[in-house]
Amino acid sequence: MSEAGDRIEELILSGALEVSGVDIDTGEMLYNFTDKLKDISPELFKDMSDYISTETMSLWAEGFLDIDVTETNPMVRLTPKAFDNAEISKLSKEKQYTLKEIIRIISLQM
Repeated sequence: MSEAGDRIEELILSGALEVSGVDIDTGEMLYNFTDKLKDISPELFKDMSDYISTETMSLWAEGFLDIDVTETNPMVRLTPKAFDNAEISKLSKEKQYTLKEIIRIISLQM
């Protein structure tokens, strides 16, 4: 197994990472981090938090999200563009996945 594969297995066994499904286009496994990541790997938690913040701000700048960035704890809302398949298809795979995750999280809170 590769070094990355070993790290993924270690994170799964520790409960910091869980399988969330399979990418329909590539057949690759998809994973979600759990709340345990913060305690198990603070560096990776920070890196992922920074990545998610960057991706979220990019989706906001591109009009997929509505966020009042002046608020201390801003509410994230989906715009009609977030449901427009033609617009979504223009995004990179990474941004498409991030948008899908944001939609999933928002729908769980409803």
